[in-house]
Amino acid sequence: MQTIYLVAAFWFFAAVVSTAFANRLKISIALMEIIVGTIIGFAAFRLNHFDTLSLNADWMRFCTGLGAMLLTFLAGAELNPDVMKSKLKEVSVIGLIGFFAPFIGCFLLSYHVVGWNLNASLLSGIALSTTSMAVVYAVMLEYGFNKTDFGKGILGACFINDLGTVIALGLVFAPFTYKTLLFVAVTVLLIFTLSPMTDFIIRHYAYKTAAIRTKWVLSLLLSTGVLALWSGSEPVLPAYVFGMVLAKTMERDNHFVRRLRTLTIGFLTPLYFLRAGALVSIPALVAAPFTFLVLFGGKMVTKISGLYPAINRFRENRKEQWYYMLLMSTGLTFGTISALYGLTNNIISQKQYSFIVGAVIASAVIPTLIANRFFLPSHLLEKPLLDDQIPDERDIANKL
Repeated sequence: MQTIYLVAAFWFFAAVVSTAFANRLKISIALMEIIVGTIIGFAAFRLNHFDTLSLNADWMRFCTGLGAMLLTFLAGAELNPDVMKSKLKEVSVIGLIGFFAPFIGCFLLSYHVVGWNLNASLLSGIALSTTSMAVVYAVMLEYGFNKTDFGKGILGACFINDLGTVIALGLVFAPFTYKTLLFVAVTVLLIFTLSPMTDFIIRHYAYKTAAIRTKWVLSLLLSTGVLALWSGSEPVLPAYVFGMVLAKTMERDNHFVRRLRTLTIGFLTPLYFLRAGALVSIPALVAAPFTFLVLFGGKMVTKISGLYPAINRFRENRKEQWYYMLLMSTGLTFGTISALYGLTNNIISQKQYSFIVGAVIASAVIPTLIANRFFLPSHLLEKPLLDDQIPDERDIANKL
């Protein structure tokens, strides 16, 4: 236990340093955590202490996996079904193009230019077709766009994009068995019953017991996460769906949402983003930069060229258009999940995995940096940046 505590203390100190640098440099905290994690991973590799970071330890994988689920759940909870109905055409068109354009483009580049075999090229296309719900929602929350129609549109398009990725991974590689049917059946059942069950718990217990709503959400996400893994799917997908199902319920209780955000952003997601950065193999990328540049450039060019005419139909402001496109061009959660699936099932090699994950994480950092630096549509914000977060922490402290 002493070793676990020491490693955890090191990572949270790194999270504090990341936050301080992000504040000083005026960039996203999530982005800075990825950058700091990459620097730490490279330094540890050069000093022959990479294993000391415990990146693949069970406790680290659990915390980062739960962080991804909670962040995805909170992102889904921002999407009120009534709002999404009014944006159905926008999120559907942009989300589908955001998936198909890089999937086809990166598959062809991997197969014809890089020279990978068919299965590895298909896996590459799937992994690089994603958008990063974790990064996008963290940025939306940090700047306050999650409260705007603009931000909700981006989150909805991200969901459609990543849904296409999950379906493609399942259709191309994952076996469709009775486990898949059971997982789908349970998910559909919960879509219709989860809201009344949650309302019952809130009505009878929420204000009489300690944090029962948080315990209920954690129990739900972990239970369905187990079922998703057992069926060959990914636990972040039901987390997003259930967040959308409970969006109206969460809207009625902002204090609970703030507590859940504090748990997620303060404890779990720093580990998630730092670990994602540390897993990038810089020596492998430096040794063969051509492959990395083809994959990363292929994703960016195909995403932006496919999305530009679509987003141009729904947004007239230039900053809004480019901010929308660049955030949709990010990748992290589903991209690394897809790459890890390919590595685990011998579809791609360790070297190919490093190239794909390197391109995925570069797409999480570079487009977001450019978007926030040059195209931030601050005119859409009704409040100063982060102003709404200050009373949140005071409210939580007063309740403890």
